[in-house]
Amino acid sequence: MEPVWFTFLNGADIERLELTDTEILDAVEDGLRAQGLGQTVIEPRVHLMPDPAFNGHFNVLRGYIAPLALAGVKIVGDYVDNHQAGLPSEMALLNLFDPRSGMPVAVLDATALTEMRTGALTALGARHLARPDAKVLGHIGARATSYWNVRLLDRIFDLSEIRVHSRRPESREAFAGRLAEELGKPVVVTEDWQSCVEGADIVVEASRLRQPEPLLRTEWISPGALVVPYGTNSAVELTLTDIMDKIVVDDWGQAHAGPFGALRAHVDSGRLNKTNLHGELGEIVAGAKPGRESAEETILFWHRGLSLSDIALAAAMLTKAAERGLGQRLRFA
Repeated sequence: MEPVWFTFLNGADIERLELTDTEILDAVEDGLRAQGLGQTVIEPRVHLMPDPAFNGHFNVLRGYIAPLALAGVKIVGDYVDNHQAGLPSEMALLNLFDPRSGMPVAVLDATALTEMRTGALTALGARHLARPDAKVLGHIGARATSYWNVRLLDRIFDLSEIRVHSRRPESREAFAGRLAEELGKPVVVTEDWQSCVEGADIVVEASRLRQPEPLLRTEWISPGALVVPYGTNSAVELTLTDIMDKIVVDDWGQAHAGPFGALRAHVDSGRLNKTNLHGELGEIVAGAKPGRESAEETILFWHRGLSLSDIALAAAMLTKAAERGLGQRLRFA
């Protein structure tokens, strides 16, 4: 048998790629379009919880994108207390395979990739579902994906007011400082949830709750707003879906299954089901379903995280890495 080789991209390699905002958004949007055109296979994520005492779990995401000729499996740890040890709360590895032979193609440090693709999914959802003139963002949460949420939303909307809040004061202050420096505009740190989200055109809930707790009140959401919740544990009231003109998800297969997610209680109670779901974001990107149709619509976009986004962004990273001579070629067999 001829030797089998695969590419390894570590975190330093990925940092040296210097991916632009446009490259990130375009890659993730290509994955969504393929999904909307029926050119993908995505299986609902599964979870491994080694021990409840560790206050963390692993997510396993699996998918296939036909136009890219790639299948992928990502394993990402989600450990909410890691900040106490100076570690990221989410660290990941992505394995890419040739779907025709099963042979390995690449292994990537997917920690930064996960942060980028999550922010891109938030921003692309807003591109299609927020009002085009949206200028005020209320963002709950300061984890790593939060940075990319705000950065890429600002890239699309050129926000005039950015408000942020998180549970720990030192975390939200540091987050706001980084955003203000890198975006070149003021960022407002709020002391509570209400002052962060009330009256905002776009509301993103990326909190890190230890257990479900309805901290985001439905009454604070303005008519015509876009709400994007994606916390592991729900921070919204059951009534949130009642005020929505459209509800969109990234993938219904994994939105309606599994123990985690911001709208888990809404699915389990029957408040959110296939009949009142407007559709998946990929269908909107592909033109099969409309996005926002009027300024008055109040819309909710719930994303659980797509393996397809991981694969699509990884493909773009591998292409750029080859152009720049980055990464290691390792022998598998």
